[in-house]
Amino acid sequence: MSGSSPTTPDPALPRRRRLAVLISGSGTNLQALIDAQNTPALPNTSIVLVLSNRKAAHGLVRATSASPPIPTAYLALQPYLRHNPGKTREDYDLELARIVVRAKPDVVVLAGWMHIVSESFLEVLRGHHKIEDEIRTPGDSDNDENPISTGPIPVINIHPALPGQFDGANAIQRGYEAFQRGEVDRLGVMVHRVVAEVDRGEPLIVREVPIEKGESIEVYEERLHSVEWEIIVQATKRVLDEVKPMPPSEGNGIDSDDRVEKP
Repeated sequence: MSGSSPTTPDPALPRRRRLAVLISGSGTNLQALIDAQNTPALPNTSIVLVLSNRKAAHGLVRATSASPPIPTAYLALQPYLRHNPGKTREDYDLELARIVVRAKPDVVVLAGWMHIVSESFLEVLRGHHKIEDEIRTPGDSDNDENPISTGPIPVINIHPALPGQFDGANAIQRGYEAFQRGEVDRLGVMVHRVVAEVDRGEPLIVREVPIEKGESIEVYEERLHSVEWEIIVQATKRVLDEVKPMPPSEGNGIDSDDRVEKP
């Protein structure tokens, strides 16, 4: 990991908590996590991987420009299938999982990741499906199996809609238009645990976002994004505290902002 010391770690210090973040676009939610790492909002936490399925995603620039720079990876579905005849969408998802678990994260955050993760991907992160690591070390024979072992790694996602309201893509636009037509009377954003059903996992934090009749979608979207940047950090801390809690002396209380806010 960048910035690690060559000296022997102090066993009294807690192991640094590790995040992998998956992105597809500009990376504003990623930036919120970058800014929060190793602060009271995300104590003793480092982002160890940013993975994108789009080569031009500006989030990759945000990662490499961070201090210290964050390791990045890129893997897109169609180029993968073209360069690997006979491979399938499931093979691609397993390769994504291989890249992720190789970074040994404690939590995986989907922060504007525009690719539906499959059950195969989730099974690897749950530790139910072993995958072979294609990176071999000196002394390995061609016949050696080198499976990546992993325990359960939680996966969470931020979605710009209230639970069950506008699942899937283009949720901001669909929600805005529905409100302006009078079909819904409230909108919001949530962070939820990821399951195979799109945007149907258990909500961790739910927050309503105010919207006014006649205002532009740009104004509403700016307001919504500011809420996203808050709750993606809060939800990430909540899940990290579940799987890799900080010692009591470091302050591990959950404040009121970490609770699910029912609309």
